[in-house]
Amino acid sequence: MSLFNNRKSDIPRRRGDNRNETQPSSSSGIFKRNRTLTGSTSVHLNIVNANSDLESTRVHSHRLTITRRKVSGILLVTIAASAISWFLISHLTASVVVGTTDSAVSKPIEKHIYEKVIQEYLDANPLSRLSFLLDGKNLTSYVSAKLPEVSSVIQGGMAGIGGTNFVVKLRTPVAGWKINGKQFYVDSSGIPFERNYYSSQVVQIVDNSGIVLHDSSVAIASKRFLAFVGRVVYLAKSSGYTVTKAVLPPNTTRELELQLSGYGFYVKLSIDRSAGEQVEDMTNAIRYFVGTGQSPQYIDVRVSGKAFYR
Repeated sequence: MSLFNNRKSDIPRRRGDNRNETQPSSSSGIFKRNRTLTGSTSVHLNIVNANSDLESTRVHSHRLTITRRKVSGILLVTIAASAISWFLISHLTASVVVGTTDSAVSKPIEKHIYEKVIQEYLDANPLSRLSFLLDGKNLTSYVSAKLPEVSSVIQGGMAGIGGTNFVVKLRTPVAGWKINGKQFYVDSSGIPFERNYYSSQVVQIVDNSGIVLHDSSVAIASKRFLAFVGRVVYLAKSSGYTVTKAVLPPNTTRELELQLSGYGFYVKLSIDRSAGEQVEDMTNAIRYFVGTGQSPQYIDVRVSGKAFYR
């Protein structure tokens, strides 16, 4: 029975059983424990700190595409912001430069006066500093109210970075009146003003009224009377008659006597009646007397639809 009860430990080992079972089958060791395989998508892998050799080609390409899109977006935003900034700067009026293109102006204009008033308007209307938001009509109305000799203000081009050119058109006088030593002018539209830059001759009003105008009444009287004279002189010239002299008769400031070039008589008008209607009546009366060969001393058109003469 002892033959069947031999212990396994008593059997001698074979030679081949002495091999080291823990020896790796390959020298590369890529399958060793605690090694991360290439292309691993483990959630524990820090992509930021991972080496590129641990990313697959597809992951690496995807990451580069995202980076490229971010850089392109930042570049586009930067270019757009720069373009908008340059557009706003190129249309921004920080400083004002005033000039005129009228070659008939005989002396330099006082630019600082007009630049100051335009700046006041821009300060009161900040959005108007952007040229595309500037209302030219409102600007002209504002400047003309403070400086009556200005008929219009036109926005020009850039005058350097932050500067804008403004072209000022000035009124051309057709008549003048000197009151209490102060010279006034009026243009063809009947707008009176004081500052004149033209050397052309104007019809000077001769005051024979003998009425002394006080300071409180000078502005009112001169404005209304000058507006009337300016319209009469312009309308008469448009009808082919040149006014050489305008006289205020004695004891009144509501009547006007005109002397016309080439005629020996004068014409009486009233400031209480429309200048256009009186010039029309004057024209018809002159044609009548010239046609009949008569030469009156004066023609009176102060009454509508009638002409008196002597």
